[in-house]
This record gives sequence, structure tokens and C-alpha cells, in this order.
Amino acid sequence: MLADIASAADGAGFERISVMDHFWQIGVIGPPEWDMLEAYTALGFLAAHTKNAKLFTMVTGVVYREPGLLAKAVTTLDVLSGGRAILGIGAAWNEHESIGLGLPFPPTKERFERLEEALQICRQMFSGDESPYEGKHYRLGRTLNHPLPLSRPHLPILVGGGGEKKTLRLVAQYADACNLFAGPELPHKLDVLKRHCDEVGRDYDEIQKTVMYRYDLGEKGERVGATIEELRDLHRLGVEVGHGGLRNSWELNQYEVFAKEIIPAAEAF
Repeated sequence: MLADIASAADGAGFERISVMDHFWQIGVIGPPEWDMLEAYTALGFLAAHTKNAKLFTMVTGVVYREPGLLAKAVTTLDVLSGGRAILGIGAAWNEHESIGLGLPFPPTKERFERLEEALQICRQMFSGDESPYEGKHYRLGRTLNHPLPLSRPHLPILVGGGGEKKTLRLVAQYADACNLFAGPELPHKLDVLKRHCDEVGRDYDEIQKTVMYRYDLGEKGERVGATIEELRDLHRLGVEVGHGGLRNSWELNQYEVFAKEIIPAAEAF
């Protein structure tokens, strides 16, 4: 079924397919005992069942993998998918699964320090720079990463989260894209991001603005028009990509509606 869903989305013209980077199911969906696949193994599987869509996690918790291993995993996905990988990354939040599986879960301040160092390491490894890296939390003797990513001009990085003091500053300084929630606070968050860009000398327009958006077309497609209008409102704010779950995504006929109605309308904004 997973292969069928991914193939249907890819065939319908979906630009991106993402998976959560969790090891246990998260509470807003169901109990932790519900099925949850490991993200990068799943993305490798999806790469073999798609041809065009970008593939990534929404988003990797920085404490789940050492940065050198993470950079290698994302590069491998990029190479084997023909240049379709994105690195989605954030500071992590699910303490229960980390404790349960024996993964590190340091205090918030340290997780953000580790996130910044991981961003530096990944950017360095994606570029082909093999220099040693000496940080507060990570020390790499040689950042060798061959083969290099196929993505050009570089493998894109998306930082998820809307924290105004730390997360959005890291977006301004290191990322190619942000990911925020589509809600009343969105205009304010974008303003905060712009201020951070001004402070670090980054062109705000260089950063792709993406949001989490729940796609609900209705039982019989009755919400197609409303969905298009909601996406148009997001576009007016500067949002370029709407990530998120499709209601009843296993109903493959919905992807035909997307191909005929939603995607052409969004491309015309």
C-alpha cells in the first residue's frame, strides 16, 4: 500500500513526498504502539517507487543520528534517487521515544547547539570539504563524503519549527527553506524570519517558505474549492509549498482529483 500511495502521488504531480522521523507513533495520530517505519529506510524504499518527487523527512531530530552519519544517509538517498533528496532537520521534541530507545535527549539549549553544529557539518560534507570539524558537541577527524550529492547547486536543507529566538535564526543563517504551521501566527513568524535575515545579512527571498497544511478534499470532493482558496491565501503571504497529510491518503482516487484540480490551480497562483 505504501508503494501504491507514493506511486499515485508521484504520478499525480506531487512535488514532494515526506515521512515523519519518529520511531514510535506520535500522540496526535495514535498510541505509540501503532506502526512506525524508520524514516531513511522508508525513503530508500520510496525512491525505488517514484521518479520525480523530492524525498525527505519532516523532520529529522538532530539527536537521532550523529551528523556525519546523517549527512551520509541523506547523500546516499540523493544519489540513489537521482538528485531528489532534501535534508529536513529540527531540534527534536519526543523525549519519550528517545528515553525508550536509549537515544540521547539533552536539555533544549544543548539540542539547539547540536542542531547548529549538525547544520554546519552537513553543509560542509555536502560541499566536499573534507576538513576536520571541531565543535562543542561534535568532533569529526575527516568529513569525507563520497560520492557527493547529485543535487545542484547543493543538496537543499529545510529547518522545521517556528521558534523565534533560535529556530528561525538558524533558518536565516543556514537553511534553504523553513517550515511553519499554517495558522494565525504565520504572518508574524514570517516577519520574525525576515528580521533574522536582516541581522545576518541574508536575502529573505532566498529562503523558501513552506507550511504544514492539512489537505481535506471532502468525502466527494466538495472541499476542492475551499482548499484552493486556502492555498491561495497562503500564497499571498509568500508561502511557496504546502506540506502535510492528505485525509484518507489510501483512497487513491483522490490523487486524480489533485492532478486535475488542485495542482493546476496552485501553479496558476
